[in-house]
Amino acid sequence: MPQHCQTLRFFYLYLFLPVLGSPYNFEKSIPFMKSKLQYLLLLIFCFACGNEDTSIQLGKIEAFAEMVSADLKHLALSEPMPSKDVDKLWSEAQLIAEKYGVQVYREVELIKTSLFPSDISYGKEVLIFHKENGLRSYLDLKENFKNYDEEDAARRFGRLLGYPVHYINSLLAKNTAFRTLPDFGIQATNIFLYYEDLPAAQKFYQELLGMEVVSDYEFAKTLRVSEDSFITLVDAAVGRHKLDEPKTVAIALLTDQLPEWYAYLQESQVPIKYEYKPKENNAHDGFVAVDPEGYLLEFETFKQHPENEKLMPQIQKFSALPTVSDDVAAGLGFYGAVTWLYYEDLQEAELFYEEKIGLPLIVDQGWAKVYQASQTGYIGLVDERRGMHNFTEKKGASVAFIVEDLEGWYNYVQQHSPLPLEREMYVGNEERYKAFVGLDPGKYFLEFNSYLEHSDNKRLFEILESNK
Repeated sequence: MPQHCQTLRFFYLYLFLPVLGSPYNFEKSIPFMKSKLQYLLLLIFCFACGNEDTSIQLGKIEAFAEMVSADLKHLALSEPMPSKDVDKLWSEAQLIAEKYGVQVYREVELIKTSLFPSDISYGKEVLIFHKENGLRSYLDLKENFKNYDEEDAARRFGRLLGYPVHYINSLLAKNTAFRTLPDFGIQATNIFLYYEDLPAAQKFYQELLGMEVVSDYEFAKTLRVSEDSFITLVDAAVGRHKLDEPKTVAIALLTDQLPEWYAYLQESQVPIKYEYKPKENNAHDGFVAVDPEGYLLEFETFKQHPENEKLMPQIQKFSALPTVSDDVAAGLGFYGAVTWLYYEDLQEAELFYEEKIGLPLIVDQGWAKVYQASQTGYIGLVDERRGMHNFTEKKGASVAFIVEDLEGWYNYVQQHSPLPLEREMYVGNEERYKAFVGLDPGKYFLEFNSYLEHSDNKRLFEILESNK
């Protein structure tokens, strides 16, 4: 019983106790009430909360029926209820189902998957609102349950219930040992790029693009792109990738100052691969520049458009960072970054980043998918047949995530193998960081980092701490 109902009942018993006597006999005490109104009020408040509970249940049922009718869910489940409570609701539930052009099914033994606790419906019934094919799919899953492994069965049931992948992941994490990267805390995104002339690369990103250097290891320089996304420039002579490896990656720098940036880069004689040609009613505008050693930089603005309805509220939370000098473009840098990766099998990559890494899909362009990794850092997966790069076996870049509980994620990867390991956990030069490296389905190196207390990490630490 809801707490407020319990409180009301005690209040009214207390109110009428002097009239009824203590202990009291309900029927014998009625004549002693001052008026019939008092008796009526007592009856109303004794039963009002039960009616309120029923109204709440029917309200939920109507919402579920509408979602099934609108094809937002193949199935919708009521909360588990004793059979006697279902009996009370059954006629109304059938009328609601009829109202929305769907059907309702009394399930006395709900399928047991890892989405929910195993005893959630023990001894109770569940009302399933459905269309014909939805119920067929559910009963087929139930009949062939033994043919699925635990996770696959749960995911299929979750899809029938209309749950997005990241929500299925969260339910699995509540009820099993299953985890994804966000469970261990993604503090920021990073991309490692490799250069023959590291000082020239640093000058380009720091002075020309106006990005702040937040750590300097001499052989590697990390610059801040937006609130929690970074670029690390690495001396190829000592780095993980070599100069002859294809630069099969692009970085979208998110800005609302496209005209200013375009004019500024042209004036600075930066090579432009794709020109700025804004279009009305487009989902995004932009142009592509080339950095000193051939990495592609896409200066991009996402616009209000059905394609971007999930993304726009997120990117609008953050302002563009100021540049290190007011002389850079409009004095404003970037409010986000997308790391674009290129695949032969886009669907395989999607499943990996959604189900194994656990990133939520935020933009679906069909041939390109954008996933949110941090507050302002995104991973974009592209079908190589449509993108700026073709698939290559080797890549001259590493995608990185700064992880709050790196040890926990590493232990999970070792035990459950969500991705193959390229390099086991190690401590970096001068004990400035810890890291391990895995591989995604397209053979991109995924580096997972945690930075240690060191004078070279002071500014980076300040930023990571301020973003918690």
